[in-house]
Amino acid sequence: MSGAKLKAKSINGAKAGGADKSRQEKLSTAEVATEVNAQDAPPDFIDPDPDLTPEEAEQARKRYLLKRFWISARGYWSRGGDRLAWVCSIGLLTLICINVGFQYGINVWNRAIFDAIEQRNASTVYFLSAVFVPLVLGSGSLVVAQVFLRMTMQRHWRSWLTTEVIARWLANGRYYQLNLVGGDHTNPEARIAEDLRIATESPVDFVAGVISAFLSASTFIVVLWTIGGALTLTIAGSTVTVPGFLVITAILYAAITSTSMTLIGRHFVRLSEEKNQAEAEFRYTLTRVRENGESIALLGGEEEERSGIDKTFANVLRQWALLTGQHMRTALVSQGSSLFAPVVPVLLCAPKFLEGSMTLGQVMQAASAFAIVQGAFGWLVDNYPRLADWNASARRIASLMMSLDGLERAEQSDAFGRIRRGETEGDAVLSLDNLSVSLDDGTAVVKETEVVIEAGERVLVAGESGSGKSTLVRAVAGLWPWGDGSVNFHADRRLFMLPQRPYIPSGTLRRAVAYPAAADNWTLKKINAALGKVGLDYLSGKIEEEAPWDQTLSGGEKQRLAFARLLLHTPDIIVLDEATSALDEKSQEKLMEMLIHELPEVTIISVAHRAELEAFHTRKITLERRKGGAKLVSDIDLGQRKRRQNVLVRLLGRKGKLSGRHSASIRN
Repeated sequence: MSGAKLKAKSINGAKAGGADKSRQEKLSTAEVATEVNAQDAPPDFIDPDPDLTPEEAEQARKRYLLKRFWISARGYWSRGGDRLAWVCSIGLLTLICINVGFQYGINVWNRAIFDAIEQRNASTVYFLSAVFVPLVLGSGSLVVAQVFLRMTMQRHWRSWLTTEVIARWLANGRYYQLNLVGGDHTNPEARIAEDLRIATESPVDFVAGVISAFLSASTFIVVLWTIGGALTLTIAGSTVTVPGFLVITAILYAAITSTSMTLIGRHFVRLSEEKNQAEAEFRYTLTRVRENGESIALLGGEEEERSGIDKTFANVLRQWALLTGQHMRTALVSQGSSLFAPVVPVLLCAPKFLEGSMTLGQVMQAASAFAIVQGAFGWLVDNYPRLADWNASARRIASLMMSLDGLERAEQSDAFGRIRRGETEGDAVLSLDNLSVSLDDGTAVVKETEVVIEAGERVLVAGESGSGKSTLVRAVAGLWPWGDGSVNFHADRRLFMLPQRPYIPSGTLRRAVAYPAAADNWTLKKINAALGKVGLDYLSGKIEEEAPWDQTLSGGEKQRLAFARLLLHTPDIIVLDEATSALDEKSQEKLMEMLIHELPEVTIISVAHRAELEAFHTRKITLERRKGGAKLVSDIDLGQRKRRQNVLVRLLGRKGKLSGRHSASIRN
């Protein structure tokens, strides 16, 4: 049984399949989606050459991150990608080409109208005025269609890539395992929601802009060459002829502005990355305050939290200030370029117009063409800040992909110590065969554990704090993959876990009780009955009410609600990880008695510190922390102890009765 399958069982209560099922059947839905969409295996990240300087090593890492992003992102256009990808791409390219044609038509119209005005040809002016309306309408319609296709493509690409990343993130509990391994993947939710949006929106804009700029530049350079011709200058008595002077001027002008922008904005990428990271840390700090609001309020930690928030926000403002300086310098270049661009061609054409070799219409056509060429050449000037933002976002999402790659390779490689999953034989519902649990770096937590649990047993896992009890439970549930040995489950048994802090989803109370199944899987009568049995009958009137139940319910109420889930799901194996720690002893006793009465055949594995829980278990396993990893030091049958205690109680009770009778006879 694969780890993904065990996870599916523990959440959805799905029945396990036989060992002869095909590989595709054994994969979870997330794994299938990942396998279909992954057209290229991500390359292994190779540590930089130690001879490289820190700056060169960082550049190598950044190049790898961009490569890693594109390996996944380009799958949108592959066979397993979106069916509208190529339709949108070809349609957008077609519209760009047609729009350039309309630009040329307006440029020609510009020449004709000014020539007609210069010649005072009223009929031609009126005709051209009428022609201008359909030209504008056609160009406007093309722009609107371009916006529609461009944004549709961005939306579909983001949807496709987000679905793939989330599928890999959720598969095999990787979203949990990321918290246990090192790497640059902090705040994955921000990377998926915000960075992935920027990483898929900007490339479409960039490619559309580059294609449009290239076609416009190619078209109107020909216009400039044709109209401008050669410029003859007399310098110190010598005649100098400059062929295509308008084209040469446009190229030189664009080269100057682009070079200036590159030099001025060379720190844009780094500052954008640092600004995005600062923003993510600020959001994370605020989220932590919201999620832990009750604890902070009870401890009166507002001032300390305010200090932390102020510190992270100050970093945001500092990064914004540095980025503002970059924007100011690039704005200076961009604004200066936009002011000079319309004037330069007029000044250059003025001598030819004054000598009569160029008409007014040609001057205006040249000015219009020069502005279009300059805009095309200066595309980088206007978009360099967005390019820097895209670089930063693409690298952040690629860093998350890298961490997921590492977990995925570890799952598929024998070079990493992985806990195996299998099926039990005979009457055992769970067996741990030479199970060792370790950290992802190989450090041992629990070593060489041998346990066999049969149906109906109630096993208490005890040990001092830090001995690895909870880690062992996570390994049993399939959440902790690192180690050796195997965890084997009966093929027809369903596992359900109750953690110390039960998860309460947003929405109605009915959804919270039914989780992780759908809210309408049970009738209101059954849900209310389950709430009543765990002591939450006073909530039955609010079962359909939407409220922030995660903040409204106390810790004890959440744990009671988790027990109500057990009554609805009726699993075969229950793992209780300090699941009654928020309850008083009397409430704990009532819940455990109710659980055993309602589910008498269920197998229970408990992790707890309270000695009182021994009364509700038939067996006790004790872990002891040792150098090199905790070990199982005792396995006691509590059932025999209980039988001895019951016999002793009966004997003491009988002696008490005899003693009472003897005293009474003496008094008489």
